[in-house]
Amino acid sequence: MDLTCLLVTSDAALLDVVWTSFGAAGVGVELRPDAASAVELAGRRHIDGFVIDCDDVRGAIEVLATIRQSRSNKQSVVFAVLNGKTSVSAAVEAGADFIVGKPVSDMLFRNNIDIALARMEREHRRYFRHRVDLSVTLLCSNETHTGRVMNVSGGGLALTHFGSAAMEGTVKIQFELPGTTAQTFRAKAEVVWRDTVVIGLRFLRIEPECRLSFEAWLESLEARLQFRESVAPSNPTSGLARRS
Repeated sequence: MDLTCLLVTSDAALLDVVWTSFGAAGVGVELRPDAASAVELAGRRHIDGFVIDCDDVRGAIEVLATIRQSRSNKQSVVFAVLNGKTSVSAAVEAGADFIVGKPVSDMLFRNNIDIALARMEREHRRYFRHRVDLSVTLLCSNETHTGRVMNVSGGGLALTHFGSAAMEGTVKIQFELPGTTAQTFRAKAEVVWRDTVVIGLRFLRIEPECRLSFEAWLESLEARLQFRESVAPSNPTSGLARRS
């Protein structure tokens, strides 16, 4: 469940500061030196935080705007690094949460990370998928289908074994919450991706009467995962930032 940050830069000094500071906080760092590869990565998966070298990477300010328009990363934490070209107001308007000027101060950057971590962790939980195996019922176009929940997060779930149904658009789903007494989870969801055997759903509305039980179930899944991680054999490289 490690947090991940994407750094968009070709500046070695900025890389060292970000790599060291996020590594000390247990956050992994992935590096992209150009705007196009950063947009490609952010477009195919959720990332907890971004550090964008707005003035020294061509097209970087557009990366920030693209992030804020995406489904999976629009709430992620974004650090905008400025070097005299982009104004603070322009960076904030584009969607930056934190503004850092070059040369970047290690101490100031770490202080900002301390503030940002709570939000990054909250977003991580919303997107982190827990593996489960539960029966689920779906109502789509006045037809009822059954399937299996493969994984679940606070923001959606993935299903399989739903037959040949060509589900798309908005569906209603329900399944029994494990560990509860006669508690059924009900929600309206949107089909956001699919292949031949799996569909991905994003929650649009969770019924109020089952929201608290659903959140408690997710917390129990997270607690079990953290326990398993705590008793697993130690890995000397875990928690270290990484370059890619």
